[in-house]
Amino acid sequence: MLITIFAPGKVHLLEIAGVRDALFEANCKIESGRPYRVRLVTEDGAPAHSASGVIYLPDASIHDAAEPSDTLIVAGPYGVPERPSEDTMRWLRDQAAHARRYGSTCTGAFLLAEAGLLAGRTVTTHWEYAGRLAADYPDLRVEADRIFVRDGPVFSSAGVTAAIDLAFSLIEEDHGRALALWVARRLVVFLKRPGGQSQFSAALTAQGVVASPIDRIRLHILENPRADLGLAALARTAGVSPRHLSRLFRDELGMSPAAYVELTRIDIARRLLEDGSAPIKAIAYAAGFGSTTTLRRAFLRRIDVTPLEYRLRFRTTRSDDAGADESGADSS
Repeated sequence: MLITIFAPGKVHLLEIAGVRDALFEANCKIESGRPYRVRLVTEDGAPAHSASGVIYLPDASIHDAAEPSDTLIVAGPYGVPERPSEDTMRWLRDQAAHARRYGSTCTGAFLLAEAGLLAGRTVTTHWEYAGRLAADYPDLRVEADRIFVRDGPVFSSAGVTAAIDLAFSLIEEDHGRALALWVARRLVVFLKRPGGQSQFSAALTAQGVVASPIDRIRLHILENPRADLGLAALARTAGVSPRHLSRLFRDELGMSPAAYVELTRIDIARRLLEDGSAPIKAIAYAAGFGSTTTLRRAFLRRIDVTPLEYRLRFRTTRSDDAGADESGADSS
């Protein structure tokens, strides 16, 4: 079963290595069915530098890789890729036309979209570039919070390490859940990690930097999470009417002031969960939530994990002893 991975310039090496290692582990355990053959292709077939500077050697160029693929995977570069050459787009179209399935990892979705291979499909990409993908290719349905998406023969995955999640799903499709689970255990990775991409992105960072009257309000929210941050109170602080403040938030951030307040409080709580060992009840208070119940509901609604699950998944080495007194506080 030929799996072809196409790597653009400045590729994230982890996307290639993660998929290849998952398929390698699967081959070591396959007892029946076709094993995987993996072919790494670049436009010119020459040794290339990954985004991190590691040099890798592809197996072939697009001019040599004429054999049809069972599965075509287009990996993503660092950031939004440059428009592919006409030769590359023709090769991608030809491979996709003869493949059983095809898709992308991370920002590789931009390359497939530019080649016209995602039209009308539901896809995902790295959370930071999902808005750009949707804007550049309005015929796509971009689901920004998904780890990976399958739409018929087309698949796509989120940023970088999500390529491994995608590889597990392909292995499970080809050889069953037992083999996919065995590979996940070998690689010490979730077979299907809970939650979506939003658990990996900082709400404040994701909004970017804007120069507008609401900058002062955003800073006020960040510095005073326990204050009254209702619409009327924020409008008084800004010196504008509640209606005008709501319009500013909608126009510049695409959300209501209440939604921004909640995301900011969640972001504060996440950082406290990652970096410290304070009880969740104390974190709920520090972040401006009225109770652990409110904190838990906000986490489940926005990032699809509980605070305790988030801490266990993302805590730093400084907080390895955290959690002993939290199960009760987080169970409400």
